[in-house]
Amino acid sequence: MTTLPEQSPRIPRTVWVLGFVSMMMDVSSEIIHGLLPVFMTMVLGASATTVGVIEGIAEATALITKVFSGVISDYVGKRKWLAVIGYGMAGATKPLFALATGPAWVLAARFLDRIGKGVRGAPRDALIADVTPAELRGAAFGLRQSLDTVGAFVGPLLAMGLMLLWSDNFRAVFWVAVIPALLAVLLLAVGVQEPARARPAGKAAFPISKAALKQLPDSYWWVVAAGSVLTLARFSEAFLVLRAQQSGLAVALVPLVLVLMNVVYAVGAYPFGILADKMSHYALLIMGIVPLIVSDLLLAYDGGLPWIAAGLVFWGLHMAATQGLLAAMIADSAPAELRGTAFGLFNLGSGVAMLLASVVAGVLWDRIGPAATFEAGAVFAAAALVLLVLRRPRPPVEQ
Repeated sequence: MTTLPEQSPRIPRTVWVLGFVSMMMDVSSEIIHGLLPVFMTMVLGASATTVGVIEGIAEATALITKVFSGVISDYVGKRKWLAVIGYGMAGATKPLFALATGPAWVLAARFLDRIGKGVRGAPRDALIADVTPAELRGAAFGLRQSLDTVGAFVGPLLAMGLMLLWSDNFRAVFWVAVIPALLAVLLLAVGVQEPARARPAGKAAFPISKAALKQLPDSYWWVVAAGSVLTLARFSEAFLVLRAQQSGLAVALVPLVLVLMNVVYAVGAYPFGILADKMSHYALLIMGIVPLIVSDLLLAYDGGLPWIAAGLVFWGLHMAATQGLLAAMIADSAPAELRGTAFGLFNLGSGVAMLLASVVAGVLWDRIGPAATFEAGAVFAAAALVLLVLRRPRPPVEQ
């Protein structure tokens, strides 16, 4: 009797749909974010410190909110509709940027937008882990991140073209961002079917409890610590935009900063995800920090736009090598019934670090100069590298 060869497992359709949802929402967000730092400084009169505070609060809010959405998704056993609510909140904030008359408006819009991102993030990542075989998780997270990052460079390209077409009319460009945001919410609502999950007998225990947290192994907490230290070394990307403008890039071309960085990120994320399934996660994480150090040193040196471009390439390589990898490490180290909580707690640590890093970056920029901001980033990244070399993780639990 002839036996047919077993087919290689494929990345589930749900992962692809979630990737395209992320892509469209990122198109919407990056149309705005590629111009927002310059809009705040040139049109609204904000300082670099103000930009750092707003961006730090916004990004920290997104990461910290993931704690609650992840916990709730574990407790109720549902992920999809929490993600729909999060994407819907983010879409609803887009008009506020076009209507902004001062930094307080931008802070309110960014705050609400990032709450939406926080609400959707952990349930979406946990849903990917739920539907993907363990041997494909690195590739699945890498694919979603890659599609997400396609949106992160398509958005700035659209912003740049519209700024040239409409003579630097920031507000008109911001209104265009509403369209892809609405399409993302519709695709998620109709295109994703959540799998049934086994529920324990009796009433489910609330995930953030002493007993539940004891189920998270040491290998998980090591990833949380590593991710937090690494985030401390990588402040808001708004400072990449400001650095390019300060070096002479025309206002309409400023979105090219995020285009270049995210093209490298998008091209690299999926291959690095595949690599993460084939080699030591610890070794790959060590390798991924080196490009961040190189990037900060290039951006600190005031050598003009070619140096800025080189710095952006290395920044994108760092993101490609580490972001999907950290998600896969969380999925591998946490028990299945606590994955939403695990992603949430991981992002809590990263959120606190992001807030601190962005505020410090803004203060250094205003008081010492742009070079000091990136020199500090290089020091923190080097410290993270040393800590990782000296402190190896314990092997993760088998799932």
